Amino acid sequence: MTLDPVQPTDYASLGSNLIQVRNLVKHFPITQGLIFEKQVGAVKAVDGISFEIRHGETLGLVGESGCGKTTAGRTILALYPITSGEVIVAGIPVKSATKEQMSKFRQKAQMIFQDPYASLNPRWTVSAIIGEPIRVHHLLPSVQERDERVHELMLLVGLSPRLINRFPHEFSGGQRQRIGIARALASNPEFIVCDEPISALDVSIQAQVVNLLEDLQDRFGLTYLFIAHDLSMVRHICDRVAVMYLGVLVELTDREELYENPLHPYTQALLSAVPIPDPKKDRLRQRVILTGDVPSPINPPSGCRFHPRCPIAKEHCQRLVPEWREIKPGHWVACHEV
Repeated sequence: MTLDPVQPTDYASLGSNLIQVRNLVKHFPITQGLIFEKQVGAVKAVDGISFEIRHGETLGLVGESGCGKTTAGRTILALYPITSGEVIVAGIPVKSATKEQMSKFRQKAQMIFQDPYASLNPRWTVSAIIGEPIRVHHLLPSVQERDERVHELMLLVGLSPRLINRFPHEFSGGQRQRIGIARALASNPEFIVCDEPISALDVSIQAQVVNLLEDLQDRFGLTYLFIAHDLSMVRHICDRVAVMYLGVLVELTDREELYENPLHPYTQALLSAVPIPDPKKDRLRQRVILTGDVPSPINPPSGCRFHPRCPIAKEHCQRLVPEWREIKPGHWVACHEV
């Protein structure tokens, strides 16, 4: 039995977009009281973001810790319920999906988690972990066929099938992440959220995992949402990059355009912190040093959320929310001063 390339959805009605996110909001309520709980506020983790991901594309999502990247990814996959807004994956409206549609959605959309130590059940063998999506979605009828598929998936991600009956604690971090990748591939998905899949790995292993993800994308036509901190790695693997700050998007454009011509002050600050291998160039470039701390998502600033730390903020930035607008074809920015 061989793994066949994913047969994509009919995109005639979707255009070229596999994923459509429209004004997505995810708030976590803050309550008081033990018996009669009363909501007294909310953590505004994601507060109205919109973007599309084309079939076969890798969209990078970057920003500081706590800006809402992981929450956005998990909400898109319906691991968190949507507060408001709309997410459409392969033509399936996630928020209003029927039971049958949700089952189809779970098969088409998967996630690779950040922590390879916490994301695998320590009581299950590799065979059970990778074979579970096949069993849940009834993709193969017999145990023998499932075992054959698990063998294929292990070979595909660079693991020996002889390790099929071992437990997660018997593997290194890089091997565990490969098990997580094999599990994500088991249901023949079209879309995978990669939630900082290399941040917990040794530097020597990170490039191997990224190369593996690229090879799998080329082979099976996968679409990725790649959440990361490492901007140099994002430039290597992503086609477009979205920059997130305190629950909102501030810039979205093609990879090279973002790195060569960043327009938002926050994007400029992020890129100025990326190390440059050439010491001469590193000494000549101008660093953008941000002052202050990231505000609380419970009570974000009025107007532009970046204005308390922005080096070019004006008075109207404190009052008016900047419009999300297309400065030039494919380059979106939310800033009054651009």
